[in-house]
Amino acid sequence: MQENIFTSYMHSKTVFKGDKDILRPSYIPEVLPHREEYINELASILVTALRGNRPSNVLIFGKTGTGKTAVVRYLEREVGRLKRENTKSELNGELSEFDVDRVEYVYINCEVVDTHYGVMKNIGNKFMESWSEQIPFTGWPMEKVYESLKQRIDKKPKVVVIILDELDKLVAKSGDTVLYHLSKINSELKNSKVSLIGISNNLRFTEFLDPRVRSRLGEEKVIFPPYNAEQLKDILNERVKKAFDAEQIMDEEVVALCAALAAQEHGDARRALDLLRVSTEIAERERCSKVDPNHVYKAKNKIEQDCVREAVITLPTHSKLVLYSILLSHKNGHDKLTTGEVYAGYKELCAHSGMDSLTQRRITDIISELDMLGLVNARVKSFGRRGRTKEIQLSVPERDTILTIEEDESITPVDKLKTMESKQTRLI
Repeated sequence: MQENIFTSYMHSKTVFKGDKDILRPSYIPEVLPHREEYINELASILVTALRGNRPSNVLIFGKTGTGKTAVVRYLEREVGRLKRENTKSELNGELSEFDVDRVEYVYINCEVVDTHYGVMKNIGNKFMESWSEQIPFTGWPMEKVYESLKQRIDKKPKVVVIILDELDKLVAKSGDTVLYHLSKINSELKNSKVSLIGISNNLRFTEFLDPRVRSRLGEEKVIFPPYNAEQLKDILNERVKKAFDAEQIMDEEVVALCAALAAQEHGDARRALDLLRVSTEIAERERCSKVDPNHVYKAKNKIEQDCVREAVITLPTHSKLVLYSILLSHKNGHDKLTTGEVYAGYKELCAHSGMDSLTQRRITDIISELDMLGLVNARVKSFGRRGRTKEIQLSVPERDTILTIEEDESITPVDKLKTMESKQTRLI
């Protein structure tokens, strides 16, 4: 009988105690090292809800991986514990001075739910138990959705804390209309109260808000600083104790290296955790008895490749074609390109895929967007009286990125690469 391909892997020893999600950013531990100050600050604001009153609206700012979402979800979990303790007390005939059971948390990730309709629908459906009464995925006028939301929230007295994570993504795509409605909803409610917590990586996104929304939304502001290398090391050590079967499985250098590499990139705890987890997975696949620094560097390369792939997959089609033009030119030996040369290659690719091309001005904007994403490096080069242009270089792995772009069915792959020389005279 032929052995199943998974058999040898199934019987190989794992270094994890059980749930490797302990090393994922989504895991909320019992203790959040170096975030006690911010937990206490937010708890002092939200305790108002436990007394049956509306807490101030809060805007939380900070770069990726600084613990913003973790702290808010941690507080949500603590409220849940209070509810369970309160239920036990009531069963024992004890009465509490706090209205814990009337506090409701609603968490929405605005990177996933990024439309007015979607946000309103998700909040409204939180308060309906029957599927038949749910707001549908689409089809209702916005006025009807908003009225239904108000009725559902106001059915019983409660304090609703709405968390809008990645709030800047919602505003960038759909504007601030939903924030306007949610920030003024308290004036239209009779029994309940609503408080908003907005979480954003972008400190400047409030500049795009209506002044009325900005003043209502930003009643309190909390800014999370990045972690330094020592703080990241403490965070990782806490996770290592819970995640692994034996301390001997990991060199002391590994945790320090993961923390140092993440600290170089604006103190991102998610990055540090991903490095540690992927390093361990690589060591496990290689059937090594210990995780060493070499596994960390392999993990770093793998994560960077995955990030590039994700960024390329989510690009609009014309942005992919612009990047494809740069990649093909780079493959043919052109390391530095002008905007005109990229545009000439892009037009050829559009014709090859049966698409109408955009204007050169729009392609210049797309190149700037690719530069901002770190996929290319575009710097302006001046030629005096002859004007100036952008000098464009590739910043991503050539072969893997080409294969990723060619997965898009709307783009016809260039099977036989040919030199995509510009029809313009190069200025250098």
